[in-house]
Amino acid sequence: MERWLVLAYDYPLMGVFWTMLWFFLWFVWIMALFRVIMDIFRSHDMGGVAKAVWLIFVLLLPFLGVFIYLIARGSKMAQHDMAQAEANDAAFKQYVRQAATSSGGSADELAKLADLKEKGVLTDAEFAQQKAKLLG
Repeated sequence: MERWLVLAYDYPLMGVFWTMLWFFLWFVWIMALFRVIMDIFRSHDMGGVAKAVWLIFVLLLPFLGVFIYLIARGSKMAQHDMAQAEANDAAFKQYVRQAATSSGGSADELAKLADLKEKGVLTDAEFAQQKAKLLG
């Protein structure tokens, strides 16, 4: 029975698997470390002293510091992420509205002018003058 266990670990493909697993876990931990450090700096609900203490704790005892921070403030991290996503969404929607009104404004004005001309409010000369003014 022990012979099969030794062969499983000596098998080259198993070594590749274990190497890839440890690399993946190391990479996930590095990502968590950077996320925690970013969250420490963007937290508006903590004072400067609390931020400094968390940062020192995370840098001096990285594994323990990251895991304790995730346990203690993981829900706050999620709230910060949601607030950031909502702010980005609002900024994007405002940009789209602004771009839509600036590009479609002259088309709307031309449609209004054409409607006024059809109703007889504007003459052909006035329509041509206003159209030239809009099209620049």
